[in-house]
Amino acid sequence: MSTPTALGGVIPPLTTPLDADGEVDTASLERLCTFLVTAGVDGLFVGGSSGETALLSDSQRQRVVEVATGVAGGQVPVVAGAVDTGTARVIDHARAAAKRGAAAVVSTGPFYVAPHPAEVVRHFRLISGAVDVPVIAYDIPSATNTRLPQSAIVELADSSTIAGLKDSSGDLTAFRQILLATAGTGLRVFTGSETVTDLALRLGAHGQVPGLGNVDPDGYVRLGRAAAAGDWVTANTEQERLLRLFAIVDVADRSRIGFTAAALGAFKAAQYLRGVIDVPRCADPLLPLVDREIDAIRKILLSEGIGVER
Repeated sequence: MSTPTALGGVIPPLTTPLDADGEVDTASLERLCTFLVTAGVDGLFVGGSSGETALLSDSQRQRVVEVATGVAGGQVPVVAGAVDTGTARVIDHARAAAKRGAAAVVSTGPFYVAPHPAEVVRHFRLISGAVDVPVIAYDIPSATNTRLPQSAIVELADSSTIAGLKDSSGDLTAFRQILLATAGTGLRVFTGSETVTDLALRLGAHGQVPGLGNVDPDGYVRLGRAAAAGDWVTANTEQERLLRLFAIVDVADRSRIGFTAAALGAFKAAQYLRGVIDVPRCADPLLPLVDREIDAIRKILLSEGIGVER
């Protein structure tokens, strides 16, 4: 049984700063964690898709958790991704993260297979039974090529097998259905959207996990606080500004690099320009942004009131 969790609010999914050799840049990661905590976020999520977890070695994943929990120092909880193709490897990652101080672990369903809903349920039950920290299910069909079935989520919530759900599907109708179907179970439901966060919060989301929060955590903190106060005019205005800022993910030439490199490269370029990280490098085999693309991102940052140091 997954232990309950009171996680909520703004929990950015951190990028993983790398040095020129592709190793975890500990100093930059420490600055990133401090940058986010100082902005007032409610938690840190390491080892997700924004953290390029699928491209990192096991030792790199573990190092990221160690650094984040060390910087957080109990100020905010650190949630760690335990994403992998199959249950056994997910359990290994989850145990390693819990040992290093993670307050909860996050997993997708199994992928590179075509699981039945009953097999998805079994996957999460085995994970939950293997660790003493809450388990959060992660629905990100763009990465796994399959949705977590609503029936499985409801069954897992009803049995307290999972304590939360991060929904990165972008499907607001399904998001609303999940909120309604799990009401009263104690399940904490988070949106992974950068662009309709205000709508998800208005529907009843318990928190937000926006990748763009790596670039402008203050904006998402303001949005969340306005929503919590019922000030939807302010929340909507902030969301519209963040929507304009999100244009950085469309800067890179997609005839040259893929979506992941374009989006995460944009986040890292913005962090580099803000002086948070030292090198705007993605993990191999992702290709880097070029100077003209970084210059275009600088212009977008400045146009939306975000200062740069480079």
